[in-house]
Amino acid sequence: MPEKLIDIVRREGVDHLKAYFAPGAYTGQWFEAFAGGGDRAEVRDRITVEDLYAVEALNVQVPFAVGKELIDGQLGSDIGAHLREIPIDAELGVRGGEELVADGGHADRAWRLLNNRNEKTGIGWVIAGKLLARKRPKLIPVYDSIVSCQFGAPKNVWMKLHHQLAQNDGSLRAALATARAAVGLDHEVSVLRSLDVVLWRRHVAEHWRAKPMSCPQRGSVALELA
Repeated sequence: MPEKLIDIVRREGVDHLKAYFAPGAYTGQWFEAFAGGGDRAEVRDRITVEDLYAVEALNVQVPFAVGKELIDGQLGSDIGAHLREIPIDAELGVRGGEELVADGGHADRAWRLLNNRNEKTGIGWVIAGKLLARKRPKLIPVYDSIVSCQFGAPKNVWMKLHHQLAQNDGSLRAALATARAAVGLDHEVSVLRSLDVVLWRRHVAEHWRAKPMSCPQRGSVALELA
């Protein structure tokens, strides 16, 4: 039987967060806060060089040609137009978040612009999500193949996570906030980033030892509504 997210967070959350954010342990610990964060007032609605560099902390790199388009090209203008419609305090699992990440919502449309590998501007779903997570860390989850594997690579994962975080009066969000506070990260790391760190760290070693499609932990975490 797949485990529930809240049980994993309550049992393992503090240990994984403590290990991940130990000084110098992982470069990803600087992703959200690097250069003051991607959602600070003066840069909140545009992609910056700092954002492109910050995602490298998560072991991905935006190709130079795409980065240039994001900094001073039409792609950057199009992404900025969607970012302007997404409040920086919008949160996944909180009222108002669902419409932004739903099909056709502004976060979804920005992600599709970045993910489109059929165009010269495409960077794929992993980097697209990480770049948008830098701009709206409370709303867009960092999401890669290691986390996706545990969920069984579902469709509409943002919506599924929204419902998980919202149900039972936000008990999962509360558990994540408690684990985050126990490690002293209250004002430095979003609830969503905390969830990503817990799931990523608990599975990364095993995932890379296995073939992704036959990974023994594939689908091991319950994501659907109870």
